[in-house]
Amino acid sequence: MKRKDILKQHQQKLNKRYKQLVDQAYDLRQTDHALSDVSEYKAMKLLNKLNKLKFLSRESSQPIS
Repeated sequence: MKRKDILKQHQQKLNKRYKQLVDQAYDLRQTDHALSDVSEYKAMKLLNKLNKLKFLSRESSQPIS
């Protein structure tokens, strides 16, 4: 499997988990603020990882001069 495919697959997995955490944080906002904050924090950490992966996949797709 190519590096680009592995990065894309990992990105999709993290993106799915990110969306789950954001939905969970939203749902918990009315009942448990502390758990909502924890879910939101985890989602932000995942978003940071996603941004790093996006940068790496962009970097690997550029032709070498």
